Amino acid sequence: MDTYELISRNAEELVTEEEVRELADDPDGKRAYVGYEPSGVLHIGHMLGANKLIDLQEAGFEIVILLADVHAYLNDKGTFEEIRETAERMKAQFIAYGLDEENTEFRLGSEFQMDDDYVLDLHSLELEATLNRAKRAMAEIQSGESTKVSQAVYPLMQALDIVYLDLDLAIGGMEQRKVHMLARDTLPSIGYDAPTCIHTPLIAELSSGEGKMSSSEGVTISMEDSTEDIEEKVNSAFCPPTRDPEGDLENPVLQIFEYHVFPRFERVVVERPEKYGGDLEYDDYESLADDLENGELHPADAKGALATYLDELIAPGREKIRQME
Repeated sequence: MDTYELISRNAEELVTEEEVRELADDPDGKRAYVGYEPSGVLHIGHMLGANKLIDLQEAGFEIVILLADVHAYLNDKGTFEEIRETAERMKAQFIAYGLDEENTEFRLGSEFQMDDDYVLDLHSLELEATLNRAKRAMAEIQSGESTKVSQAVYPLMQALDIVYLDLDLAIGGMEQRKVHMLARDTLPSIGYDAPTCIHTPLIAELSSGEGKMSSSEGVTISMEDSTEDIEEKVNSAFCPPTRDPEGDLENPVLQIFEYHVFPRFERVVVERPEKYGGDLEYDDYESLADDLENGELHPADAKGALATYLDELIAPGREKIRQME
């Protein structure tokens, strides 16, 4: 796999493809980041972003993870003391999950977001962005039903974070797309470059295949789940043997195989009794998905394998938290 393929694999969108190709031509020393609110336990959404960061590290990028304590405070996620305690847990779990600690820089937003230059630039961006545009950018990631003033400022700070962390590439789920487009539109107006962005897919809600898997709604999988928790959640997951002809539903079991398991394991073995045909081995996601579609692979067997591989990915982070307590 060449550098561009590694950087772009499993991405939903590149903004822009030309800019990403330029970075792929000379990745050494380039800096990429993901920003996360330290608002709860590390879950499968964070892990999807972490998988992309692991790809980027392999490609030669320096990785920055912003543990956005000020953002979490503005989004009403607790006191600074509570938020920073959560940030320490998340940092430990990111490393346990597989990021190279020597090449991963963790930053708190409060380390630079209170500085005079940052605040003055924030006010300059406030003059460039309408309230409606800021609200639209924040709509998919805010807490509560109504937008507070603090939450309207939130996406403008995300734009400035890219500048003040000296980044070449911003990574985020598709729910971050409007924020990144706001950054691309407004940062040049105050003298900064428009950021290059990669957007990763969103995993569907585990039990229904609808919407987005979320730590606040429905069923999700976290780095603190036990082996038994993972097995129970995966075994009850929505996994139809055929694709949805209307295209309204996703298969979260297949999505997790595609975006979490196959990027981390060269081969996936689905164990089955001999009377049902014996074990199946897969070197790529497409072969597994095809076998599920044509009936060679039963959903129950796919779920059993998924629970095993997910547990292997999650176990180091789970153990790390035990050591910290």
